[in-house]
Amino acid sequence: MKRRIQRTERKAGKRRRSTWPVKRKQVAPRTAQDFFAKSEAFQDKWIRITEAVSKMRAEGKSLAQASEDAKLTPHTVLRWGRTALRKGANGRYMAKASDRLLRVMVVLTHGGKQEIAVRDSRQASLIAEHWNAADRYLATGDASGVRRLKGKSITDATGTKHRLLTDLAELDRQGNAGVLSFESIYARTA
Repeated sequence: MKRRIQRTERKAGKRRRSTWPVKRKQVAPRTAQDFFAKSEAFQDKWIRITEAVSKMRAEGKSLAQASEDAKLTPHTVLRWGRTALRKGANGRYMAKASDRLLRVMVVLTHGGKQEIAVRDSRQASLIAEHWNAADRYLATGDASGVRRLKGKSITDATGTKHRLLTDLAELDRQGNAGVLSFESIYARTA
């Protein structure tokens, strides 16, 4: 015996409402405002996700190894960083040659350190190269790395260009003033 489905007629203009709670889809931050609007816990997690992807690319680590180093689960790195990863023929995930994940990083400027949001892993690598060159110059006096970056600039997430600080006198002044510290180039809220 078939059961009949009783249909109720709706009045014009009225809709039925679901009794299920609405779950909003979380999306990855695309701008600095999006990033800083998230909770501190999410900001920390996002920074660790981008670091895990960077380790996969630079050091050739597997997804499991990079996730463990970042104190995250592989599922979390996949969930938020999937656009930066690709699946190889063997079924393992590898980092793409470059990615468009947002990174809020600290850049050296004439006024001191400045937080800049970049959406390109190549720009993030250039910032890291600049920090390494400045650190080497201040520690050993070897300015070859800083000279190599002369005239280069960083394009942030909004399209604004920022020139890298290559003035040796200004680097010396900021280094002697204690403005520069090389703990982390990733911005952290405190």
